[in-house]
Amino acid sequence: MPEVSAPTTAQEINEASLNELLDAARAKFEVHFEPVTVDGQPFQVLQISDMERYVDQLADQAGEGPLELPFWAKLWPASVLLAYYAKRFQPKPSQRALEMGAGVGLTGLVAASKGYDTVISDIETDALIFSRANILKNGLENKARIARVDFGADKERDTLTDRFDLILGAEVLYIEDTYRPLTKFIGRHLATGADAECVLSMSYTRKAHGFFQRAEKEFNIQQQVMGFKANESEDGDDPERFLCALYRLTQRKAGSAA
Repeated sequence: MPEVSAPTTAQEINEASLNELLDAARAKFEVHFEPVTVDGQPFQVLQISDMERYVDQLADQAGEGPLELPFWAKLWPASVLLAYYAKRFQPKPSQRALEMGAGVGLTGLVAASKGYDTVISDIETDALIFSRANILKNGLENKARIARVDFGADKERDTLTDRFDLILGAEVLYIEDTYRPLTKFIGRHLATGADAECVLSMSYTRKAHGFFQRAEKEFNIQQQVMGFKANESEDGDDPERFLCALYRLTQRKAGSAA
């Protein structure tokens, strides 16, 4: 039987079965589904089984060259907190949500489970494979799909054409060069209705002043600081605590254009 190649395009990934996606993931990583509960609701999230060992392998392979770490694969505290926050929303029929830089797509899964027609997006092929596997594993294929999106690209290379009632992004402000295109991206894709908003979350230690100086010219911005407590460790140590900042952006005026 001829070998079936792994899906690489967004269309191929959206059309692949769960087994095909898991085969593609296992060709590169040791993986497992990890139970994650968000405000009482259980999800199964595909994870790299031993991230520390995998990073060590990458370091050995890289030698003295640049080391590309799989940041997309980690469930960051800001991502978990944003998923909890997304549980608050009660969408109207046919309202749409977009998760930017989704990684494994936890927040997008929550949005889809709430009833949003959801696009879970990232630039990394592996992230899209993991996100689509999570969509299928959690039975959300009728409400969510993946898309390859670079929110740091200029307008001419922006592959999205739609507007969304809710845009979500966790830890998307770590590269200063993306601040200008990201601001424009949100402006192009956030719906102009009064209840449309973009919610960004990040570690409280990350300030991203340059982004907010740009964004406040086009959006109303509200900040909320929230605490996050990690699960108790296996050795019985006290759970680690994190402070994260949530920012809610709404259009200053209906019909604003980027």
